[in-house]
Amino acid sequence: MIAIQRYSPDKTDEWNQFVAQSKNGTFLFDRSFMDYHSDRFADHSLMVYRRGSLYALLPANVRDHVFISHGGLTYGGLVMSSRCTAKDIQEVFAAINDYLRAAAIRQVVYKPVPWIYHQLPAEEDLYALTSICHARLAIRDISSAIVRDRRIPFTESRKSGLRKALRAGLTVSESTDFLTFWQILNTNLQSKYGVHPVHSVDELQLLHSRFPQKIRLYMVCHGNEPVGGTLLFLTPQVLHTQYISASPLGKALGAIDLLFHTIINQEYADYPYIDFGKSTVSDSADLNENLIFQKEGFGARAVCYDTYMYDL
Repeated sequence: MIAIQRYSPDKTDEWNQFVAQSKNGTFLFDRSFMDYHSDRFADHSLMVYRRGSLYALLPANVRDHVFISHGGLTYGGLVMSSRCTAKDIQEVFAAINDYLRAAAIRQVVYKPVPWIYHQLPAEEDLYALTSICHARLAIRDISSAIVRDRRIPFTESRKSGLRKALRAGLTVSESTDFLTFWQILNTNLQSKYGVHPVHSVDELQLLHSRFPQKIRLYMVCHGNEPVGGTLLFLTPQVLHTQYISASPLGKALGAIDLLFHTIINQEYADYPYIDFGKSTVSDSADLNENLIFQKEGFGARAVCYDTYMYDL
């Protein structure tokens, strides 16, 4: 009844069409997004067929006999159609595990799609992880999200920054100046953490060219000088801030406060959820208190991004 096939490029259209119609998929699972860094990950994505029809997808890569869903994405997990049921997904995981054992896989690392991204309830995989795979929760990262219908007002510190930005005459607009934004972002990450952004500027420009309506850049300017910005990933349920950064001048003038006042209350006021992304480092061990303080100041509250592991 259940058949597992490894993804191959000749299945691209079938894969992408399923993602677009799924109940928990986002454009991050579109092959045009997944394959931009195919040189860094040995893809081993799976396609699950039930009675001859495509029933689910599992974006994944393999490294040292470990099956990872997916090492190049913030989240992975089983992408499901609205037809999926709890019992069938138990059977799907049993079949996937048989396939992986035959492929000499020893361990599975599984990062489910967080619930706020689901267009319909889609946690059949979480039940199967415990009932069939006996998986353990290995990593719990914390993100911060705003709910459209239950907004919490900005804290006074965020309101103060907003007033400062308005007095300084800062402006917010959509932009395609990825190079300037990346330079501001890279300078901040280098000075604070000694690292570079996950995406190069060329990769950001490439992904934007492939998904111009779903990857959007907003910049804050002081006169003609860009002083901050954020890169947004737009999915059906969630507006996700992939990067947020401001120059020293932008920080002094409250650029980020004006930026998110504009995004939350004006540009994307109708979005069901606004997700600011993870505030944990070192695989959830350390909470970046300053970072989450800023996000919570905009009214965001906790949503966890979990990672499960199990041995085969």
